Amino acid sequence: MTHASEDPRPRSLAVDIGSTARDTARERVGRVMAYEGGRMWLRPLGGGCEWAASPEDVEPVTLSESLGPLVAEANRRSTEPR
Repeated sequence: MTHASEDPRPRSLAVDIGSTARDTARERVGRVMAYEGGRMWLRPLGGGCEWAASPEDVEPVTLSESLGPLVAEANRRSTEPR
């Protein structure tokens, strides 16, 4: 567990673990899972493999912005054979 005094994030970064964020370098939206080794780890909102991003490339997204990928994933799953 990272304590406040050991927080590796730049002070200007306002993206907390568990929040939804956009990786502007990859144009992907995901949930912030961890900060490790100077990188942020994000996971796609619909699940899947995490990816590492530079904290400078990550910005918070609004609730309405985060709903788009969730709806797209739900639509994709609804068309899969059961």
